Amino acid sequence: MAVSFLLYNKGKYLEFYRKEKKTMLEENRNYVNYMVEQARKLISIDSPSGYGYHVTEYLLEELKRLGCTAHRTVKGGVIADLGGGDASDAILLEAHCDTLGAMVHEIKPNGHLKMTNIGGMLPANAETENVRVVTKFNGIYEGTCQLVNPSKHVNLEYTVTERNWDTIEIVLDEDVKSKADAEALGIMPGDYVCFEPRFRVTDSGYIKSRFLDDKLSSSILLGYAKYIKEEHIKTRRNVYLHFTIYEEVGHGGSAPVPAGVTEAWSVDMGCVGTGLQCTERQVSICAKDSGGPYNYDVVKRQIELAKANGIDFAVDIYPAYGSDVEATLRAGNDVRHGLIGPGVFASHGYERSHVDGVENTFRLIRAYIG
Repeated sequence: MAVSFLLYNKGKYLEFYRKEKKTMLEENRNYVNYMVEQARKLISIDSPSGYGYHVTEYLLEELKRLGCTAHRTVKGGVIADLGGGDASDAILLEAHCDTLGAMVHEIKPNGHLKMTNIGGMLPANAETENVRVVTKFNGIYEGTCQLVNPSKHVNLEYTVTERNWDTIEIVLDEDVKSKADAEALGIMPGDYVCFEPRFRVTDSGYIKSRFLDDKLSSSILLGYAKYIKEEHIKTRRNVYLHFTIYEEVGHGGSAPVPAGVTEAWSVDMGCVGTGLQCTERQVSICAKDSGGPYNYDVVKRQIELAKANGIDFAVDIYPAYGSDVEATLRAGNDVRHGLIGPGVFASHGYERSHVDGVENTFRLIRAYIG
């Protein structure tokens, strides 16, 4: 069967994973199907850092459907209690549902919108993307992120213009000719600008979209919760999940941490790039990032279990990376910490991972916890 792109097929993505490349364990197939479908759903919900109500509302509904106890934190994230054994030696798995994006910084005299970035959104990467501008009181308007004076037939400086937040702008898909026209729509500074994700799954198992960082890992945690409930697993230690909404701006995992937690992981994207070992089809185990080394005993145990269970993994050092669990430590929590996740290519851009990376991450969580 030759299929170029698959948005979804009632959640059964792996039906189209070419037979000669079907290496996935049969016991994991339904869970990975579920995770990819959840990634699609989560990614379809706009949630730049701080604009998390809609995505967390979805998480609360899905966790309830799975039979999990969960609540929204004061800060706006979601914590789920999966139960288990020893509540005095609990483990917390953190993944973030906030994404990169932008805000309206200024309405220009011609009605076009100047932006300020949220997180590490890159202006050169954002150019020509479709967007949604979310007003506080007057609904949502579509537009496009464009270079100022974007026609190559008019702008003789097009190819040499540096792309930055002063040289790109939002052009609204409305009859707007002035600042007053834009204001009449209810647009004002501080309104969120959400970028089109363009989610795809190919017949070779690759997952392509903006914001796989970190909604792909959030879907893995949902899949792990589904596994725990459907298989009636009672783990040796209590397991908590924390879905945060401020990771991209640095303080997502700073609070809260349930009582009894002695170990916390970020389940976030694994880096793929020059000088690193990981591919999109592996689970990445991070030994060190820009915040320093991860807990030696945790990293060692992750590697031991990956080897013992035939899990395809890579150990890497990330040169420019910070995680939720580092915010957890900086907030003063006395916990051991780790970081794993599926390999993601072209991070903070139009990203790519693979269903094998999803499965390998899921298997490592299972091997470590139960």
